Amino acid sequence: MNRVIVVIFFLLFAKILFSQELSPPAVRNNFASPTSYDELSNYLKQLEAGSKLLKVAVIGKSVQGRNLYGMMFSASEFGKDKKKIKVLIFAQQHGNEQSGKEGALLLAQRLLKPESAFLFKNMDLMLIPQLNPDGAELNTRRNANEADLNRNHMTLTEPETQALHKVFDQYLFEVSMDVHEYSPYGEDWVKFGYRKNADITIGATTNLGVGEAIRDLSNKDYIPYLLNYMKEKGFSSFVYCPGGPPGLDYFRHSTFDVNDGRQSLGIQQTFSFIQEGMNGKDTRIENLQHRAEGQMNGMLGLLDYVALHKDQIKKIVAAERKKVISEAPGQTLSLLSTHVRTGEALKIPLYSYKTTRDSVFVVSDYRPMVASLLDVEIPLGYLIPKALPELTEWVNRQQFKTASFPPAGKYVVEQYFVNTLDSVDFEGDIIVNPVVRSQEFKGSINEESYVFIPTNQLKGKMLALAVEPRSMLGLITYKKYAHLLKKDTFFPIFRVVKK
Repeated sequence: MNRVIVVIFFLLFAKILFSQELSPPAVRNNFASPTSYDELSNYLKQLEAGSKLLKVAVIGKSVQGRNLYGMMFSASEFGKDKKKIKVLIFAQQHGNEQSGKEGALLLAQRLLKPESAFLFKNMDLMLIPQLNPDGAELNTRRNANEADLNRNHMTLTEPETQALHKVFDQYLFEVSMDVHEYSPYGEDWVKFGYRKNADITIGATTNLGVGEAIRDLSNKDYIPYLLNYMKEKGFSSFVYCPGGPPGLDYFRHSTFDVNDGRQSLGIQQTFSFIQEGMNGKDTRIENLQHRAEGQMNGMLGLLDYVALHKDQIKKIVAAERKKVISEAPGQTLSLLSTHVRTGEALKIPLYSYKTTRDSVFVVSDYRPMVASLLDVEIPLGYLIPKALPELTEWVNRQQFKTASFPPAGKYVVEQYFVNTLDSVDFEGDIIVNPVVRSQEFKGSINEESYVFIPTNQLKGKMLALAVEPRSMLGLITYKKYAHLLKKDTFFPIFRVVKK
């Protein structure tokens, strides 16, 4: 009898030790410090060894050679079952936003528990807990090349963003979430006497190139669901609303630029979001446990919603992707857009430094809608001159599908002549806005000197936004490509249109 009691005690003790061993590193140290890269690497190995549900893949390397890990959760072979919905969640593009990583590790532990098994009957999930390990080790925003990764998804000059898009291209996830933190402690807000105070904010895609059905489902159904979900979990939340303070700056639903994680995947007709938790004043350990738990619950809320609405999401995404692939030529696309008022006021909860409580402010300068100022008809494709290696290298990084020229006599080549170089205000930044005229190219095209990129592919809208000279989101707005645009000369990229 005593021997049986000893054995039972030993098994219980061993189970407790094993459970502690599988706890995330930050939990084990009572959130006294964020999880280091080495701790993260070791922890993922432990999780993978203890579960048949999880495989950990190295999807790329950082600038300094650290592994970028993709945690693949699946009850079968990942990405093979077409009936399942594929979800991608990635965190810590900014190294000084630690809670996304910590929330992802808490989520991973939660997903391996029996009560979460139902999620993977109809879902495959890739969770990337840390996209910027070099920045994370120093608690700095940028990567080791001093690049802001969340402004790099158009040019893809960095190995970290290249790795993310390569794995997206491989699996074509229907759902994605980019996890960040926001800081409400700016000097202007301190002077105002109030600040934003939501544990979690959630934002949908805003670029007009994203299918309206995707944007409607995101804003009218998912975001209300998530706000209620977070309330039930004991966390405050709000719609992602940059801007302010009231009276100093307007409020909007973030940028419509496609150079960030949310929009660059959203423009490929993905049910795509940004989630931002509230940072600590020191951006590192202040309130880290609460921040991490808020992020984890926000990610879990997405997974619960997707599990409940899998068929609806898959149907909408498939339909919007089919439109881009089969109907892109001839569709219109907004090249110049702006944030506009709708007459609706924004009721936003703000924390009072004086009373230490939240107060609801009614903001009149609220611009929730994106409206187009200039549309262009999407052509059959574009001709990229091979003599410009900065362009051909970009084509390769973006992994655009190239093709042979259309049959002779069935297309017309157009070129832009740059008359003058004007400027336009884009969300507070002054960027180039050329005045151009389009005309038919009368000369002959040496097919060996150009790469033809058709627009009837998933990245067709991204392509058009990048290479149209009047696009406020285009390559020419980046220093590396500004030389492509010169007054009184022809733009070097040709449009190929139906005859």
